[in-house]
Amino acid sequence: MYRFLLTRQWVTLTLLALVLIPTMVELGFWQFHRHEHRVEQNGLIARNLDAAPVPVEELTSPGHTVPRGDYWRTVTATGTFDTGHEVVVRRRTNADDRVGFHVLSPLVLSDGRVVLVNRGWVPAADDQKAFPEVPAPPRGTVTVTGRLKADETTGASGIRDLAGLPPRQVMLINSGQQAELLDREVLGGYLEQTDPASGDAGPEQIPAPDHGSIGAHMAYAVQWWLFAAAVPLGWVILVRREKRDRAAASGQNTPEPVTAAA
Repeated sequence: MYRFLLTRQWVTLTLLALVLIPTMVELGFWQFHRHEHRVEQNGLIARNLDAAPVPVEELTSPGHTVPRGDYWRTVTATGTFDTGHEVVVRRRTNADDRVGFHVLSPLVLSDGRVVLVNRGWVPAADDQKAFPEVPAPPRGTVTVTGRLKADETTGASGIRDLAGLPPRQVMLINSGQQAELLDREVLGGYLEQTDPASGDAGPEQIPAPDHGSIGAHMAYAVQWWLFAAAVPLGWVILVRREKRDRAAASGQNTPEPVTAAA
C-alpha cells in the first residue's frame, strides 16, 4: 500500500523533511537566544544609565579592559582638554544616518593621565582627506560627564583598522593606540560625553543607547518552530494524497469483467 515511499522521489523528499525539521528547530532557538540576549542587554543598559555617576578612575585605569558589566556606566572626569592632540574617527554616522566623524578629545586629568572623550559627531568636509571643522571644547578645567565604553577593536566592531590615513584621523577609538600617539598613560576605554551639552554649535552628541525595544527575535523564533511543525504535517498530507491518487489510478486501469452472451 505504501511501497511508493521506497521510490527515489519519496526517499529524497523524506530525507529532506528529516533535515529541515531539526534545522528549523535550531534556527528557532538561535532567535530565542538572541531575544534573551536583547532583554538582558536592555536591562544592563537601563541599570547602568540609572546608576549614580562615579569618578572614571574608580572603574578604569591605564591598560584596563572595560568589562561588559560596566558598559554605559555614568562617570565623571575633571581635567583640561588637549586640543592639540584631538583626532577624528572616520566613517561614523549621526542620528540621521549622515556619514561624518566622531571627535575624540584627550582630557588630561590632574595627575597627568588622560581619558579619551568622544565629544560627538561632526559632518565630513568636502575633501574626505581634510580634517573637518571641529568646534572647540571648553577651555580651562572642566568636569565632563559621560557614558563609559570599552575600547573598539576590529574583532568586536568589524571595523578595519586601515593604515595610511590622513593626519589626525583614525578608524577605531582605542586607548592603547592613543597612548602611543600621546606618549602618556591613557585610561582604558573612553567616555561618550553627555555633559556639558554642546548645544547647537556642536559637535552633535551621541544619543543614549536604545533599551526600550526588544526587536522581533521572539516572533522569528515562533515562526521557525511553526515551520518545523508544518513539515511533518505537510509530509503526511502529501503521502495521503499520493496514496489516494494511486488507488484511483489503479481502479481506472482495472478491466471490466466480460459477460457471456445468452
